Amino acid sequence: MNILILNAGSSSQKSCLYALPDDRLPDQPLEPLWEGSIDLTYGEGLAEIKVSNVHGVKDRQTCPAGDRTQLTQTLLQTLWQGATKVVEGPEAIHGVGHRVVHGGQVYQDAAQIDDNVMATIRDLIPLAPVHNPANLAGIEIALDLLGKEVPQFAIFDTAFHRSIPDAAAVYPGPHTWLDQGIRRYGFHGTSHEYCATRAAQLLGKSLSDLRLITCHLGNGCSLAAIRDGRCVDTTMGFTPLEGLMMGTRSGSVDPGILLYLMRKHGLGADELDKMLNKQSGLKGLSGVSNDMRLLQEAIAQGNAQAKLAFEVYIHRIRANIGAMLPSVGRLDALVFTAGIGEHSEDVRSHVCEGFDFLGLTLDQTLNQQHPKDADIATPDSPVRVLVIHTQEDWQIARTCWTKMQ
Repeated sequence: MNILILNAGSSSQKSCLYALPDDRLPDQPLEPLWEGSIDLTYGEGLAEIKVSNVHGVKDRQTCPAGDRTQLTQTLLQTLWQGATKVVEGPEAIHGVGHRVVHGGQVYQDAAQIDDNVMATIRDLIPLAPVHNPANLAGIEIALDLLGKEVPQFAIFDTAFHRSIPDAAAVYPGPHTWLDQGIRRYGFHGTSHEYCATRAAQLLGKSLSDLRLITCHLGNGCSLAAIRDGRCVDTTMGFTPLEGLMMGTRSGSVDPGILLYLMRKHGLGADELDKMLNKQSGLKGLSGVSNDMRLLQEAIAQGNAQAKLAFEVYIHRIRANIGAMLPSVGRLDALVFTAGIGEHSEDVRSHVCEGFDFLGLTLDQTLNQQHPKDADIATPDSPVRVLVIHTQEDWQIARTCWTKMQ
């Protein structure tokens, strides 16, 4: 069964093709047969298309950036034409999975795409004005190119968090906020779900018996508290701006600061939006970069501002993990994933130091050996520490396969 994954963003599109057995779902992630991407910001009026396949063949071309349907068609044709060919034709695509950022309160699971689903995604655009329109455009293009007879599914980033109880999801504002759809939705759900499933495999236990906190630490950062296989809390909220300090996003701040900036300095909504989303976080506080590697280089050179940014970053991760402990009841494993979580031994080490009161002990040798899908806690640590390479595309493919049975 060949399942195509489309992740259509506002300035890029990433795609891949998996070949899954018809009769069983593999326990371990498979390598894609084919991977492709479109960069709409490559150059003035130009888009860059990159493609590679399982045989190591690569291709790259530039095209006019104006017609996204044509670009997607050009990309997908490399599946069955030219040096990167891996299937005989479009009829060899048996299903398509689309990453959709916001499913609101409507979807607790993936949904097979029809007119009603597309209308709902469109209705939710005010909650995700950058992402949902791009996701919807990707769906429409795929339907045009492959036809409605090929089953296509929307996999929502918010769906995994719909199990969060109201006490954790509802904000303590006026009750009318709920009528307006203002509540915690959470994001990175596909990543958190994959990592929880993979953690259970690595630990040799049933997910329904585990209490986990998953740390998705990339340019965007979020935690999820997972109890008995269900998400019971997460740090991102109504928008992806809430929660942890991030690459360029502030995370949670005192709302009174915004009122102060509006009244005292005359800042408007657009200026505050830019400040909180683009000029804050690691980059804004350090004055160096949102790249953790460059930040640590600056710290090694004695940059006090970079050091402060790192310390605030660690403090906020620890504080939010600590706040989640009552929700999980006990902690069986702490999971690190995404760019920083997977690759920064210093971040993992400093975060874990805050939880020695739980008996958590990190094996520093294992921590420094570029672990991947590995347990890096000492044998006697009652809390396991896992580093897991997140594979959101594979999780989407798994979900599509299950829906197609």
